[in-house]
Amino acid sequence: QVQLVESGGGLVQSGGSLRLSCAVSTRVFSINTMGWYRRAPGKQRELVAVVPSSGSSGNTNFADSVKGRFTISRDNAKNTVYLQMSYLEAADTAVYYCNAIGYYCADLGCYLKGGLFNTWGQGTLVTVSS
Repeated sequence: QVQLVESGGGLVQSGGSLRLSCAVSTRVFSINTMGWYRRAPGKQRELVAVVPSSGSSGNTNFADSVKGRFTISRDNAKNTVYLQMSYLEAADTAVYYCNAIGYYCADLGCYLKGGLFNTWGQGTLVTVSS
């Protein structure tokens, strides 16, 4: 099982900033796409931002509501994705979930590519007070 460890959530005032981190703590063959989703109070889960394996310089996808305010980036050496959130608004209050898509190891030494995985973190709460 692929494990994702999230951190960085907390309580901030409107206009403030937070940086979320998500690390794939399990040894995997490769990670393709990493991203962040969120579930706001009374709402369904929605995409926040995704980034491919090429990192922050590659193609990214942001929700319209966060464009210009949030930045997603990756540290592939650490199998970690970050979400830098600035100019936070009350509407950003939500539980943020990390997502990672990639390939399992097919052998103990992880020399061979295994099957595809699509896993989620536990979620970290971001509360923005107005």
